[in-house]
Amino acid sequence: MSALVSLIVPVRDAASAKSRLAEGAGADAQARRASLAAAIALDTVAAARAAREVGELIVVGSLAEPLDGVRVVDDPGYGLLVAIGAGIAAADPAAPTAVLLGDLPALQPADLDAALVAASEHHWAFVPDAEGEGTTLIVAAAGLPHSLRFGADSAEQHRDAGYVELAVREHSGLRRDVDTLEQLTALAALADTGVVLIGPRTRALLLT
Repeated sequence: MSALVSLIVPVRDAASAKSRLAEGAGADAQARRASLAAAIALDTVAAARAAREVGELIVVGSLAEPLDGVRVVDDPGYGLLVAIGAGIAAADPAAPTAVLLGDLPALQPADLDAALVAASEHHWAFVPDAEGEGTTLIVAAAGLPHSLRFGADSAEQHRDAGYVELAVREHSGLRRDVDTLEQLTALAALADTGVVLIGPRTRALLLT
């Protein structure tokens, strides 16, 4: 049986997050963008909290509402990599550590569990996004440091840094991060055909 993983999820404040989800510059568009950003983060963290392979769950930044079993630590405010570093520093040093991006509204606990179990066979492992260029999850065995490469071409960067790519199906919610309206629309289309399940908070906004 694999050891429970300390999971870090960086989440930006919804007021400034996900600028590319706005359908315009007006106040209504910005309010909807902020609501979508908050809902996506909450659905992601709630699904991760329900995963059986996750031990402690640390959010770096803020959530629009509290979730049971989730510890929130302050974002130092110097970008994504520094935020992730703060989460790792707050985690149990005796446990495997993982970093999950907070923009996966179709994440299912079983998919995360399967990836974490598979990752336990390696010193370092990662999951690429659906396009194969970005990264949605990295995992390191207990006692091993991470080599954080989030950013442009992060999948290749993590691979070059020694992370083993895990075999996760393309349409898994674990690979479907949402940064743009186009990605959100594509995810909604997959949900309409039953290929993915979108979390309840995000789904409710898509129906309005």
